Amino acid sequence: MIDTNEIFNANGDAESAIKIRKNATTYRCRGSRRRRQEVREYMKLGYKKWAKKVKYGLRWAIEGIFSSIKRKFGEDLRARSVIGLLAEAMQKVWAYDAMVSYAKNAMLMA
Repeated sequence: MIDTNEIFNANGDAESAIKIRKNATTYRCRGSRRRRQEVREYMKLGYKKWAKKVKYGLRWAIEGIFSSIKRKFGEDLRARSVIGLLAEAMQKVWAYDAMVSYAKNAMLMA
């Protein structure tokens, strides 16, 4: 995401982890009260504490898992109903988790 007033306004009251630009300032900041609050908090905490508080970077780990699941089982789902789609997606996630658990256990035994 990009550090702009429009993005912060569109986000509403939802929690966000949008990285603030290094040269961000609240001086003469118009248009987004939410962005102004986020900039102040970011400056007060500093990058490392802010990143830990908002769990910045967690998204990439999750996207990596989704990417792995797609590589192993493909992107397509064959079901047509919503319930069937959810069940099929959950089966792929379950199978991936079982494979990862098996590999971890096999490495511990070796």
